[in-house]
Amino acid sequence: MLFRRRNPPDFRERLHIAMWPRRSWRRSIRYMLLRVRRMRATPHAVGLGCACGVFTAFTPFLGFHLLLAGLLAWMLRANILAAAAGTFFGNPLTYPVIWVSTYQFGSWVLGWKASREIVELTYVLLGPQEGFWSLVLPMFVGCLPLGLLAASATYFLAKKAVEAYREKKRQNALTTPSGARSSARRRPV
Repeated sequence: MLFRRRNPPDFRERLHIAMWPRRSWRRSIRYMLLRVRRMRATPHAVGLGCACGVFTAFTPFLGFHLLLAGLLAWMLRANILAAAAGTFFGNPLTYPVIWVSTYQFGSWVLGWKASREIVELTYVLLGPQEGFWSLVLPMFVGCLPLGLLAASATYFLAKKAVEAYREKKRQNALTTPSGARSSARRRPV
């Protein structure tokens, strides 16, 4: 098969690549942003899709973020692929900040004391389902305003990025003669 690796990666290598990019985080993030900017949907649909993904990254329902983002994007008629890309906002570097901030904000909104955190976390890890809900409820309450705030910022940033990319592409198409692009690709004989 063309472009297939001679030695397929083993489980350990595939796990390493899934957790840590092969080249660098910077290159992976730039690639994802480029993919979002090049989507063929309207800038509104791409921005709204990214916002749906970022919002679902704030929810405490780990493992269901892609499904929730796709469902939310479908309901809002946004770009589902952009929503999937937006869920990558939640990653091993940002999840601790998201979880602590949503829990603290949710506890504050519910009027719970912050000193109960360690007791509740121990109860969650060692106790029955009641401990689970005492941790998830504040996170869910806290994720709504914080997620909406992050999603709003993401919507405007993604929409402006797509609009700027398309305007730059349109300006390049107007200034570059159509024959110049095709002749530049030809190899000299």
